[in-house]
Amino acid sequence: MSSPTEEDDARADEAGLRSRRDLFQLRRPLPVEDAVRAGLPSIDTRAFRPGVDDDAWLEVNNRSFASHPDQSNQTQADLDAEAREPWFDPAGFLLLDADPAGPRAGRLDGFCWTKIHAEVDPPMGEIYVIGVDPDAFGRRLGGALTVAGLDHLTAQGLTVGMLYVDESNEPARKLYARLGFELHHRDRVYSR
Repeated sequence: MSSPTEEDDARADEAGLRSRRDLFQLRRPLPVEDAVRAGLPSIDTRAFRPGVDDDAWLEVNNRSFASHPDQSNQTQADLDAEAREPWFDPAGFLLLDADPAGPRAGRLDGFCWTKIHAEVDPPMGEIYVIGVDPDAFGRRLGGALTVAGLDHLTAQGLTVGMLYVDESNEPARKLYARLGFELHHRDRVYSR
């Protein structure tokens, strides 16, 4: 796959667009090796329940992505629109409940929302959105949730996992490198 070029930037300039940010598409083979799991906490996720988990997910998503240009300020209407997409599968929308005996009981510590791209060859599984509540930071849940999502995709018979990450998100890029992801290509987002 190709990455954005100077010609792309010049055409965007002519159209009145400016470079907003670069996204890296990262890929890795599935399944995840035991060595990659070493040091990650053991977690138990469960499937998203439409109409039941909506408010809890909106809360953790919006706290996780408070300053993100695309994923912040999600609403019920946004969630409903995603749930109507043909690829939506609540079984692949994994939630991590907070400790029911702890101070965050009844809330979510994080989530990993997966998506399957059956139209490509070979079919790929995507870590579509992953988030950890800021109150649960420091427990290595991002890595554990990513692996949980990749395990779900492996169970669906997929052999390639992928995700997108902002070029500027150095902590996430380092995490994904530790989990065996490698750069496949770069996409550039332009805006007026």
